[in-house]
Amino acid sequence: MDFKLTSPAFNHGSQIPSKYTCDGENVNPHLVIHGVPPQAKSLALVMEDPDAPAGLWIHWVMWNIPPEIKEIREHTVPMGAEEGYNTSGEGGYDGPCPPPGTHRYYFRLFALNVKIKLPSASDKQMLEAAMEQHILATTELMGTYSRTNEAPL
Repeated sequence: MDFKLTSPAFNHGSQIPSKYTCDGENVNPHLVIHGVPPQAKSLALVMEDPDAPAGLWIHWVMWNIPPEIKEIREHTVPMGAEEGYNTSGEGGYDGPCPPPGTHRYYFRLFALNVKIKLPSASDKQMLEAAMEQHILATTELMGTYSRTNEAPL
């Protein structure tokens, strides 16, 4: 089975429900993990928006997800996993909240041949440096979001 990330909340390329954004409950969506390579020692996840006006916006950074985990349930962090800092300067999930227009949100999952040793205040750049030379496989799930209930200017 191929290494794959899916969600019962939205299909690849479709709109992320507002529940998982700043317009709703701002909780992470349910994610399902398929086909983790047997030699994986941990998984890491990064959620990012390449369409942000200020450049790449990081919404979620997580590492040391146990490789036997088959899903990340809505509004949870798997036991043993560690969350780093997003572009907002906070730890944990920061849902889509784009300015006008449709943005793409990539949930990138990495299978690693090691457990990552990082301080909890780490960000995506620190995680990427720690993962270098240890990535066995990657997969991604992309959803879009555009705000429909914006207040008039």
